[in-house]
Amino acid sequence: MPYIQQLSPHVADLIAAGEVVERPASVVKELVENAIDAGATAVVVEIQGGGISLIRITDNGCGIAPGELSTAFLRHATSKLRRSEDLAAIGTLGFRGEALAAISAVSRLDVFSRQRGAQTGASLHLEGGVPEAVEEAGCPEGTTMAVRELFYNTPARRKFMKTDSAEAAAAAAVVSQIALSHPEISVRLIRDGREELHTPGDGRLLSAIYAARGRDFALGLVEVDGGGEGVAVKGYVTEPLAGRGSRAMQTFFCCGRIIRSSLLTAALEEAYANRQMKGRFPGCVLHIDLPLHQVDVNVHPAKTVVKFVNERALFSAVHHTVADALDAAGRASASQAVPPTPPTAPPPPSEPQAGKTAPRDGFYQTMDAQTFRGKTAPQRAGEIRAAGSELGGRLTFRDAAPPRYGDRSLQSAGRPTPPARREALPASVPTPAAEREPAAPAGQTALPPEQTTFTPKPAPWRFAGEILRTYIVAEDGDEVWLIDKHAAHERINFDRLKAGAEPIMRQQLLAPLAVELPREQYAALLENLPLLEEFGFEAEDFGSGCLMVRGVPADLDEGLVRETLEDLSEKLLTGGNADPAAVRDAMLHTMACKAAIKGGWTSDPAELRALIERVQSGEVQYCPHGRPVKVKISKYEIEKMFKRA
Repeated sequence: MPYIQQLSPHVADLIAAGEVVERPASVVKELVENAIDAGATAVVVEIQGGGISLIRITDNGCGIAPGELSTAFLRHATSKLRRSEDLAAIGTLGFRGEALAAISAVSRLDVFSRQRGAQTGASLHLEGGVPEAVEEAGCPEGTTMAVRELFYNTPARRKFMKTDSAEAAAAAAVVSQIALSHPEISVRLIRDGREELHTPGDGRLLSAIYAARGRDFALGLVEVDGGGEGVAVKGYVTEPLAGRGSRAMQTFFCCGRIIRSSLLTAALEEAYANRQMKGRFPGCVLHIDLPLHQVDVNVHPAKTVVKFVNERALFSAVHHTVADALDAAGRASASQAVPPTPPTAPPPPSEPQAGKTAPRDGFYQTMDAQTFRGKTAPQRAGEIRAAGSELGGRLTFRDAAPPRYGDRSLQSAGRPTPPARREALPASVPTPAAEREPAAPAGQTALPPEQTTFTPKPAPWRFAGEILRTYIVAEDGDEVWLIDKHAAHERINFDRLKAGAEPIMRQQLLAPLAVELPREQYAALLENLPLLEEFGFEAEDFGSGCLMVRGVPADLDEGLVRETLEDLSEKLLTGGNADPAAVRDAMLHTMACKAAIKGGWTSDPAELRALIERVQSGEVQYCPHGRPVKVKISKYEIEKMFKRA
């Protein structure tokens, strides 16, 4: 049996570094938090090569005394704790005394520092955690930490680093979060010589949000200010209509520290119940303050997971404060709304001049929809041709089509207009018997052979209608089938995309669309622009977390572009180093889902019949996520419900 021995300090430091220094973003977080604890009002973060080559943090804080410079890099050396009682009320961001020791153990580090009011400063160089002599140096007040060649002596850790752009995006996300946590501090980020973030440090949270999250996010916010039971909640949440496709825009701070908390997420989203569409998530920047002794931050090395003494009070304070803010914003919007103009009667038709035909704006002024639908196909064609010649060639398909959802007649009835959608399925549909062309009457010449129309064999099923604008009802003998139209169409789209028999058609946007994303999502898409192009997107880097989209898949509505890109980036981030085929399939799922018709949309009966044909033929059984697309109800089950069996 191996004998027990104490690890050497160097090995112990490497192990500690593995817990604290996960990637360059971890180094940025620890060093910037130290700068904030030192009382800095301005912090500059510079990174090169994704943070692997260089991370330089410069602040104007209180500085470090020359005699304490070497001590600062020893394990468990800190100026933030003195007694064990201090652990019960931690008010600083750092307190363990492990960050500097862990960072210096896996890098080549230089530090320059000058205390306020001192004439000169001091410098120190460390190689793999081993310090050299402290030297006098000329430097500005404050501290500068330069970390070079991160993980140079731990190649096993370095090989797990992602690309430079992904690591830089992760570091940028950390800087953005810290800027939001302390709007009174001016934070500046320089990446490979180019400035990507600069907050004014004016103490206004909205200014920091505008700089860190972008204009689009900042303009769709509702201010939150309230609390209860010793908990104060301040910040901003997104308007219900400005929901996001993921929770990436939810940011919580507790006593100035960024945290992750499923409790706070649940409280926030509960406040949006019955206000936001299913599948959409609110964004927020919320600061929560409570007595320090009611929160324990000493439960995780990265200090992002905390425990609360009174979780019920915290949940209630966040939930009710956000809900009250949304209610107030809704009442304000309603009071500012302009009352609708009462409808006016249409002007009486003018008398036509002698010898001239009165002009008509559309085919429906000649024939109402009910009469038109009651005619046979040849009769319809004749009516359309006659109307077309009468209108001088101005007749369009819209003029001859039956009334669709969104027509003026339906809007006047008080029905809402659903989102725009694409025509779904170019499939052949069995024509119902009532709509087939009748045989030629006796004495009339039949169509020549080359013009004879093939009549398909009647399908065994019957289209019975649609319920809840989501489920198709089909009757097949003694069985009734309920078909989820969204799931069925999603599966058809997925199979078509995965087969890849033909390239995805792309439509060019008349005006390019600027899509601002969180830094990590932005980097994930930037690394996979060829894959986006394969899926029908044409996008390019616009800088500062923004993609300029110039083309989108032809069957994707323009209003869903941002949501689709957010979902695709989440798939890329969560896929990590997984099988590329699995990541591609996950992205195809998203594309198929976004392009499919949605539950709640009004669909054309021909479109629904085409879906039934694909489902009842056995071609479509499950959606890409594994859910069934149809459910059977037998005649016996129905009769049993009514006590007839």
